[in-house]
Amino acid sequence: MGIEKQGQNSEVQKLRDDNQQLSRENLRLQRAVEELGILNEIATAINSTLAVEKILDLITQRCVHHLGAEQGAVLLLEEQKAAKPFQTICRVGDTSHQRLPFRLDDQLTGWMLKHRAPLLINDLCTDQRFATGVGDLFPVRSLLCAPMVCKGRMTGLLVVFNKKTETGFSVDDQRLLAIIASESGQVIDNARLVEKENTLLLMQEEMRLAQEMQSNLLPKEPPRLPGYNIAGKSIPAKEVGGDYFDFLKLDGRRLAFCLGDVSGKGLPAALLMANLQAAIRGQALAGTSLTSCLERANSLLYRNTSPEKFATLFFGCLDTEGHVLHYCNAGHNHPFLIGKETEPLRLSAGGLALGCFESFPFEESQVQMKPGDQLVVFSDGISEAVNDRDEEFGEERVSDLAATNQDASAAELIEKILQDVGRHAAGRAQHDDMTLVVIKRLT
Repeated sequence: MGIEKQGQNSEVQKLRDDNQQLSRENLRLQRAVEELGILNEIATAINSTLAVEKILDLITQRCVHHLGAEQGAVLLLEEQKAAKPFQTICRVGDTSHQRLPFRLDDQLTGWMLKHRAPLLINDLCTDQRFATGVGDLFPVRSLLCAPMVCKGRMTGLLVVFNKKTETGFSVDDQRLLAIIASESGQVIDNARLVEKENTLLLMQEEMRLAQEMQSNLLPKEPPRLPGYNIAGKSIPAKEVGGDYFDFLKLDGRRLAFCLGDVSGKGLPAALLMANLQAAIRGQALAGTSLTSCLERANSLLYRNTSPEKFATLFFGCLDTEGHVLHYCNAGHNHPFLIGKETEPLRLSAGGLALGCFESFPFEESQVQMKPGDQLVVFSDGISEAVNDRDEEFGEERVSDLAATNQDASAAELIEKILQDVGRHAAGRAQHDDMTLVVIKRLT
């Protein structure tokens, strides 16, 4: 009887052990199903967008919700910022501190960079590793932190704070956050690459528009005037700058022309160039004097552009009957008037660059153009082109080339100058537009 009862007790104990093991297995499977459900929910949400900020927000919101935390944050690793490598990109939660900035303590980020492993702290006050605290501006009692890794490289941290229940964060919570962080690293990295590619495509389109606008503003062919040979050319840099030149016949005997250089690069520079050209053309066609024209253009630029925007401009008007050149130079490189038997004359009269001050009194001057004289107007992309020793081409070389090539046509002289600049630069990349206008009196 005793033996039979002992056997029954043994079977009962075995059943209890089996039931307990089955319960533990069921609980483990249940947690696994829940984790898969959470991961699937996050994956589904992420697949609905390619925007990095939205992905970060979705991940953080789901982690805060499913782990029962008060707040969560994603900190991305900026490797070029050695002093403060982590930048808080996203922060969500249900407290009044949600919209405040947040920065993890250097001790914690240093620990994560060193160990690259999940970190669980349920009583921060007693954890001697982080005696100075963890975060700014709101109290942290407990936290979970996991590294986000992509292709063996840490890309950031996923962290949740303050478990809402008194039991604190569990090992299961830690495992779930680690899985989410591991999966998120690749997703976020891919999304950032897509954003970079989209940004690059946008920049390329902007550059194409700027180049097209710059090209459309330039004259298709030089004007033909009896007794004169005229040419102009602009070679844009790889990064579109703000050089432009223009010819405008005012009547049968007068030709207005200009060569300008606006500050900046890309589409903003091209737009500023277009506005300046429209202002100059409008004033010139209205019969406004050179000085009044520049004063109004200066006021327009000053009122309608940011303080760092300005433009240099050489503005001239040639009377082809009296052979008198009226000009006004607004802060531009001084052009050369080169005669066959005279020293080169630099045309400097004018004033400051346009857009620097609200008002400025410009000065007009005039010179006589004799047979054989040639006017050479150029941008700083010519004179400031450098070689591999950082030596500039210089303005004197422009003058010397014009003086030694007086039998060349205006177009031929431009090509000779550009070729000499190219030889001087010896293959170095062109970083600024190179623009030239040459007006030569024949008879």
